[in-house]
Amino acid sequence: MVSSSRRSLFLVLSILLLCGCMGAVFGQRSSAVEGSSDGEIRDNIKEFTQIYDVVEKNYAEPVNPDKAIYNGAIPGMLRVLDPHSNFFDPKQYALLREDQRGKYYGVGMSVGPRNNKVIVIAPFVGTPAYKAGIRPGDVIAAVDGKPTDNMTTSEVADLLKGQKGTTVHITIIREGADKPIEFTVVRDEIPRYSVDLAFEIRPGIGYMHVNGFTETTEHEVAQGLEKFQQQGELKGLILDLRQNPGGLLSEGVGVADKFLHKGQVIVSHHGRNSPEKIYRAAHGNSGKDYPLVVLVNRGTASAAEIVSGAIQDHDRGLVVGESTFGKGLVQTVYPLGENTGLALTTAKYYTPSGRLIQRDYNGVSLYDYYYNHDDQTNSNVGKEIKLTDSGRTVYGGGGITPDVKFPQPKPNRFQDELLQHYAFFNFAKHYLFNRHVGKDFQVNDAVLQDFRKFLDDEKITYTEADLAGVQDWIGSHIKAELFVSEFGQQEGLKVQAETDPQILKALDLLPQAKELADNAKHIIAERTSARATTSSSATAAAQPQ
Repeated sequence: MVSSSRRSLFLVLSILLLCGCMGAVFGQRSSAVEGSSDGEIRDNIKEFTQIYDVVEKNYAEPVNPDKAIYNGAIPGMLRVLDPHSNFFDPKQYALLREDQRGKYYGVGMSVGPRNNKVIVIAPFVGTPAYKAGIRPGDVIAAVDGKPTDNMTTSEVADLLKGQKGTTVHITIIREGADKPIEFTVVRDEIPRYSVDLAFEIRPGIGYMHVNGFTETTEHEVAQGLEKFQQQGELKGLILDLRQNPGGLLSEGVGVADKFLHKGQVIVSHHGRNSPEKIYRAAHGNSGKDYPLVVLVNRGTASAAEIVSGAIQDHDRGLVVGESTFGKGLVQTVYPLGENTGLALTTAKYYTPSGRLIQRDYNGVSLYDYYYNHDDQTNSNVGKEIKLTDSGRTVYGGGGITPDVKFPQPKPNRFQDELLQHYAFFNFAKHYLFNRHVGKDFQVNDAVLQDFRKFLDDEKITYTEADLAGVQDWIGSHIKAELFVSEFGQQEGLKVQAETDPQILKALDLLPQAKELADNAKHIIAERTSARATTSSSATAAAQPQ
């Protein structure tokens, strides 16, 4: 316990020195200590160690030093600074690196909670779990002989992960099987694709969803665009960045580069001890100026806001959906001892027009910052005003405001109830028992009648008016879940995309996106011509007569 206490205390003191803002531990803002002398810093460190020593010796119960430091002192200090500076304990730091690399080692399936059990949501096509024959809906009863009762989803997921080439024994309970089924699966490298869907949603019109920015994202986007070009001339693209929390800055810059002209500014950042750095399109889109619509929502953040902001500021495409999250703080990740890490805010992001992406977090609780920010992001009152290349007004300090606001329709009471009871997932498992569907499958009256009977058996109440009011929505969800089970997650996502109201709206707005880009080109060309004429006239006037 003593060695653990000293190790944890040494770690927090190291972070205090790294942050350079010891006053935050005692509730002061970093600006109050910007001029702190070495002596003041030493005094603050001494005061902290004295406080910790008193707590450890006199608290009513034994103090767990790792809990006190990892879950208390360090997060408390960082929370005073901003909502995004963060400390990663060994497990969190390993997950961070895993997410950044875009791969992990395991069996290749998503799991989730259902009825107090951990079940398979879907195995990923081509992975060991998929090849072994594990199916959506299978209950994971044990891993390597260890029962999963009372385990969380993350605990079960951790058991399934392991070194490449090692084996894991999975005990499955499957509906209709007389006894548990045993699987022995060899772990392998499992890619985490950040482009989880890219297909031609209409003839000549591409659709691409990017769920994050990892070390492979720029390459994946390039592959997707190349695939569209191979299918024929790309006449338009919907770039879906909804629910994209961001990730690596370099990958966000690389993705934006694919849509802009060479040399155009993508983003800049600077901070108190960080000189301004400007990122420009190094390669450009090679003149491929097809109409572009970018879909965003309140889950679009950080690097995803950099991409959408650059496209908007240069009038390259139309941004559609809801105001984005507003996360424009640059975190530098510092590896620390004991396999831990510190993500410390060192600068702020600015779009090409000079907009600050970050929204105000002063005087806002952490909960409200993350979950109740609608009023702030949807109002332009008090926000800084900037101009796009063509002179359109855009606003800073609150994320990216879409050019066309089109929120996702909210589900009604009946839809909520179906989703809360996992009705479509469970129905798909029931419907496919001793049955298969082909890719020409359509939800007809017979399928809907089976669904009605399933709802009755599950004691989910409804009226015929309930069903009729959202029949197309129900049909889409049934088909999507069936396709996930039969053909993999991508096929299910395609079905959902083809009926998604915001995606359908984006398709309708492609002509407007083309008009926006064409108009911007015209305005910029006129300005360039006017400047050239003015320059020529000034030069001529300066010549001796």
